[in-house]
Amino acid sequence: MKIIAGNWKMNGSCAGLKEMAVALKNVMTDNKIILCVPYTMLNCVQADNFALGAQDVSAHDKGAFTGEVSATMLAETGAKYVIVGHSERRQYHEETNSIVRQKATAAINAGMIPIICVGETMDEKQAGKTMAVIESGVRESVPSDSNTDIIIAYEPRWAIGAGLTPTEAEIAEAHKLIADTLSSMGLSGTPVLYGASVKSTNAADIMSIPNVDGVLVGGASLKPDDFIPIITSVK
Repeated sequence: MKIIAGNWKMNGSCAGLKEMAVALKNVMTDNKIILCVPYTMLNCVQADNFALGAQDVSAHDKGAFTGEVSATMLAETGAKYVIVGHSERRQYHEETNSIVRQKATAAINAGMIPIICVGETMDEKQAGKTMAVIESGVRESVPSDSNTDIIIAYEPRWAIGAGLTPTEAEIAEAHKLIADTLSSMGLSGTPVLYGASVKSTNAADIMSIPNVDGVLVGGASLKPDDFIPIITSVK
C-alpha cells in the first residue's frame, strides 16, 4: 500500500471537492488517499474512501491569535491529517524546525496525524548541505516523544512548482537517510512520502524507489483526470 496525498494549497472550491469525492468513489485501490484542502472545505463533503486533512495548524491551543486555527478546532471538523512545515510555510512565513515541531505536537495531541515536511533549498543544495538539512529537519521537526503515527514528506524545495524532479538516485539517497534517521529515533516504519512536481507520468517510477512510501501531490491533485491516474499508477 502507498499513501497518495493531495495538497490543494489555496485552490479549489466546495463544488470541486464534491466532484473529486464522486470520482474517487469509482476508484478501486488499496492505496490510502488523503486530500489536504483549505480550512473552508473541510466540512464540504463526507469522505468515504479517502481522508481529509488540513494544510497548516496553529501551535497554540486557544487565545488571542487572530486568524489562527487550533488543532482542536481542526479535529472537530473530522480532519484526520494536517500538513506542517510545508516548504511554502517555511519560505513565506519563516517557519523553523522548532515551530514545525510545536505544530506537529499540537496535531498529535488533538488526535490527528501530522505530515511533517522537510527538504533543502536550491542554495543549500548548491552548497552541498542537502543531507545535513534533511537530517536536521527530521531530528528537529519530529516531536521527540512521538509515540503515535506521523508521516514525513521529503520536499526538495528547489523542485516544487518549477517542473523539476531530482534524479532517482537523489530521491533514493534522501529517503534512505530519512528512513535511517527515523530508525535511530525509534520510529522505524514511519511512512516517508516524496513531494515535488509529482504527476501521472512519473508517479509510478518515483514510488518504485526504495523507502518511498507514497507521494505528496500539488497541482496534479486538483482534478480527477490528473489525480486518479497517480492513485492507480501503483497497484
